[in-house]
Amino acid sequence: MASVTCANVRKSFGATQVLHGVSIDIRDREFVVLVGPSGCGKSTLLRMIAGLENISSGEIRIGERVVNHVPPKERDVAMVFQNYALYPHMTVADNMGFSLKLRSAPRREIDERVKLAADILGLTPLLARYPRQLSGGQRQRVAMGRAIVRDPQVFLFDEPLSNLDAKLRVQMRTEIKELHQRIETTTIYVTHDQIEAMTMADKIVVMHDGMVEQIGAPLHLYDHPDNLFVAGFIGSPAMNLLPGRITANGGGGFEGPGGARLPLATAPNGSTGQRAIYGVRPEHFSLADDGAEAVIQIVEPTGSEIQVSAKLGGADITAVFRERHQFKPGDKVRLRPDARLVHLFDETTGKRLNA
Repeated sequence: MASVTCANVRKSFGATQVLHGVSIDIRDREFVVLVGPSGCGKSTLLRMIAGLENISSGEIRIGERVVNHVPPKERDVAMVFQNYALYPHMTVADNMGFSLKLRSAPRREIDERVKLAADILGLTPLLARYPRQLSGGQRQRVAMGRAIVRDPQVFLFDEPLSNLDAKLRVQMRTEIKELHQRIETTTIYVTHDQIEAMTMADKIVVMHDGMVEQIGAPLHLYDHPDNLFVAGFIGSPAMNLLPGRITANGGGGFEGPGGARLPLATAPNGSTGQRAIYGVRPEHFSLADDGAEAVIQIVEPTGSEIQVSAKLGGADITAVFRERHQFKPGDKVRLRPDARLVHLFDETTGKRLNA
């Protein structure tokens, strides 16, 4: 097991620069998720850590060793891909032990390691089967078992659950987290799914357009996004972001779309009249007589909660309620955000304005 450090890492494909000086420190035994939209550079960074892509500039260290020019097989990492990449003509046991066979490991050692990995992943009854006889979730477990057998310093996961259905993704998400808790190997996990990131990570790295937007614990990013991109990306349903202006210096209010009056607990001194973006999570709305008027558009009951799409001052918003209100499309309601939980962002730079 080892730490992983990326220091000012850049990557270009010809004249196109895809990573712009990425710096990340990953502690030994930590589970870190790289998350962001397609094309943000997260998989490219993972492949550079694995040694499958060359580094244009910067430095990558695994433990104390700089690995910029170290071949992939000598980096002591194991990678699990979206594509399971299993050999169809080999049994589960042979697939899991193949990397050790290539190293000319003794048969007894191979069998012991395969058995241990199979026990951890619940694959023992399947060791004699072939990939075609397995479900998608079972094949992904075999791919994970193949990585465990190698006993690497670092696990690298590149969107491993993308090919699975929704229910199986939730199950495998839990199993991967439990696996990490059992074997405590440093893990770097790439996904575009922010729910996976929130539920699995010790630390999240949010990436966008080849740059790191914010690094932190899942709930810290949720509660204290540094900028508009992180605010809109982390959270499902997404944060409501309403344009308008600050109407009182330091602690008054906010004038939102259509002149809607919205509460604001704090704002920077001297910011009265400043254009800004008012951010409020869907679950931080409540019904109140002194709230801003909104018109219900769509009602989506999920069982545990009711999700409502509405128009507030002409802007689209989403609100979530745990109570079973009898809303109907066209109903007028008054919604009040919790002023203590409101986020305020600079309209021009997108940077956070309030604490």
